[in-house]
Amino acid sequence: MRLVRTISDARARRSEQRTAARSVAFVPTMGYLHEGHLSLVRRARQLGDTVWVSIFVNPTQFGPDEDLDRYPRDLERDLSLLEQEGVTTVFVPSNAEMYPDEPVVGIGFSGLERLLCGEDRPTHFAGVGLVVGKLFNIVEPDVAVFGQKDYQQSLLIRRLAADLNFPVAIEVSPTVREPDGLAMSSRNAMLSDEEREAAPAIYRALCAGRNAVLAGERDSTTICRIIHDVIAAEPVLTPQYVHCVDAHNLAENPTISGEVVLAVAARAGTTRLIDNILVSPS
Repeated sequence: MRLVRTISDARARRSEQRTAARSVAFVPTMGYLHEGHLSLVRRARQLGDTVWVSIFVNPTQFGPDEDLDRYPRDLERDLSLLEQEGVTTVFVPSNAEMYPDEPVVGIGFSGLERLLCGEDRPTHFAGVGLVVGKLFNIVEPDVAVFGQKDYQQSLLIRRLAADLNFPVAIEVSPTVREPDGLAMSSRNAMLSDEEREAAPAIYRALCAGRNAVLAGERDSTTICRIIHDVIAAEPVLTPQYVHCVDAHNLAENPTISGEVVLAVAARAGTTRLIDNILVSPS
């Protein structure tokens, strides 16, 4: 496994692999890896001759009052885990390497970035789009693997790749969960014992919403109320949003008629958690 820290070294490494006709499957991360990340790495191993992982806590996707400084980091542990998984190359740039100057370019998504997580994080997806675009240009992967837990992000990245003609296939892998249903996330490490005990209510709430859809409920407002009430019953959890939206374009329709994503953001103390479930009324 080779560790590269500069864009020039990453491009040289990629050139070597291109000369050897080796395809690249890429997993972008912000580090502090868990089993969810490693499941993406294993999927990447199935899709490419070589596997690249980036570790970069991207400052442009954090708002001024968000948890950039608190975001957990443990590079030595991350590198050990990735070596065990057979990763070929790990790209770990510094902030100065990725942003030598204050960026003046932003990525917009015609309003899709202001839905769901964008309601409370209005600059978040512009920052995500910028860093993913930069990483695609640096690594030039044949395929990039993302997780379904960040459903809105994966949908927007699909559009980013298509609209800007990046020659990369986007693969989205299922959410990996703890035994009690909590979606795996690096932010789970920030939870107190009490918050961690309460957090699985988010998944229970989504399951209650899904069960209502499968039982015949088609009113989106009713579904959202069912989900909201399960979360709100936990005193340490505060729902930020609950939405039932079209799985293909995030449109919020009053009546469910096709596949939808049930999406939630909630705060456990100062930690923001997100989760979602896909469900089809059929």
